[in-house]
Amino acid sequence: MRKIAFGYSTRCNIKCCHCVATEDMPDVSKMELAQAQEIIIEMAAAGVSGISFTAGEPFIYFQDLLELVALCSRLKMYTRIVTNSYWAKSPEQALEHVLSLKQFGLCQLRLSYSRWHQQHVSRENVLNAARACKVAGISYFVSFVTDFSNEDDSYEQFLRDNILMFFPEPVIYAGRAESFGRDAIFTDYQDNRCAMNPYLTPDLTMYACCDAGSHFKTTDFFKLGSLKNESIKQLFEKSESCQLFNAIRSLGITTIASFAGFKARDIVTYRKCELCRQLFDSPEMLKKLKIAAEGELQQWTR
Repeated sequence: MRKIAFGYSTRCNIKCCHCVATEDMPDVSKMELAQAQEIIIEMAAAGVSGISFTAGEPFIYFQDLLELVALCSRLKMYTRIVTNSYWAKSPEQALEHVLSLKQFGLCQLRLSYSRWHQQHVSRENVLNAARACKVAGISYFVSFVTDFSNEDDSYEQFLRDNILMFFPEPVIYAGRAESFGRDAIFTDYQDNRCAMNPYLTPDLTMYACCDAGSHFKTTDFFKLGSLKNESIKQLFEKSESCQLFNAIRSLGITTIASFAGFKARDIVTYRKCELCRQLFDSPEMLKKLKIAAEGELQQWTR
């Protein structure tokens, strides 16, 4: 089942210090509506069953967003929108937006929330958006970005006090967040298995992983190509036929790191995406793993 993260615009009305996808992009980069519609039709023909509208803040172009959601609905494609909830300034405004999305066929809202987001957007906005989803009958969840420090306790308690559905999402230490201090990780095992849903940027570049756009600048390992030169189907086939990509999906990053010679005590110290970068942004290591993925690596399983 093919799913993709769809970056319609890089523009964002806030500068979240943990956002990495927009760090090296211009402030405003928007795909034309007609072009986006053509791409979605092509995606449906290529077997894409779900689209997540993300990158920057999709609600800035709300009318365009409604058109794209409606098109996906007609094509029987699952739709999710990732948003910081800046638009949900009151319960009334939140409900008006959510009801419109419901009418046009949206399946789910993902509400970004963290102590960094909430420097710019009131947490009441997130509450308004979540409650509006409940009233309208739209699935939602709060993506609670955290470094698991005590500073986040009050933010988590706010979600619990208001009985909101949320899932902790570890902050990715890249882009603006690369300079963040970080504590040691205390755990006995990290699977680091990745579904690797592809990501299409507003400039029509497609990556094999939605978190890979700005992390692998030495090797560009996850860059599949551009819709300017190849079709959606061709780019998906690149992702699905790469043996090393398939190893990431099936074996997980921890297993690959063990095969590559990383010490067990070191593997568990890496956070989300960091271990992946150690493995695949090194030309020498990448060459070794590409060869091994054709055979030897497949035997490194329990």
